[in-house]
Amino acid sequence: PLATSFEGRHGSVRYWVKAELHRPWLLPVKLKKEFTVFEHIDINTPSLLSPQAGTKEETLYCWFCTSGPISLSAKIERKGYTPGESIQIFAEIENCSSRMVVPKATIYQTQAFYAKGKIKEVKQLVANLRGESLSSGKTEIWNGKQLKIPPVSPSILDCSIIRVEYSLMVYVDIPGAMDLFLNLPLVIGTIPLHPFGSRTSSVSSQGSMNMNWLGLTLPERPE
Repeated sequence: PLATSFEGRHGSVRYWVKAELHRPWLLPVKLKKEFTVFEHIDINTPSLLSPQAGTKEETLYCWFCTSGPISLSAKIERKGYTPGESIQIFAEIENCSSRMVVPKATIYQTQAFYAKGKIKEVKQLVANLRGESLSSGKTEIWNGKQLKIPPVSPSILDCSIIRVEYSLMVYVDIPGAMDLFLNLPLVIGTIPLHPFGSRTSSVSSQGSMNMNWLGLTLPERPE
């Protein structure tokens, strides 16, 4: 299998065809043409249709005093999505601490480059949203809050030298303390969800998908 075309910070996956015409007593004519390759990822597979969920709790300490706990539960309907879709986030954030906190959600892309036994990773922000500030004793519920996926490169999972992975981080921003966060893995595919589980669409029909991600440079954000 050929890895999906990709332009990254420390490496890329590119394809081209070269042709040469050799003529007696004349210089050869050479032509080089680039083309794009998709390694199709069908998000209709059972492993990518399974819900992703998690729960975490954190108790804050201030000198010799113990504050109440902050709890976070989050769930998304599936693991696989395609660019342009919106992820529906179901979450409950309960603030029993004495501080004002802010629930947030972020999609991250992680590029991993492997060479000579070493690995270099680049983590980039793809999209984010912010909830309402929560004072002490308050609870916020996200009943399908939507976070849209921009035109990004599909996941690259089976290449030995470059991997591109995604995750949804649902977290609580706590001033003066370590954030409470949940990481839910994502796979960005190329074949979208078929209604009612229908698999009648051909792979060739997916060739017209938006290819804006090929030259996309994502905004950077410090770790």
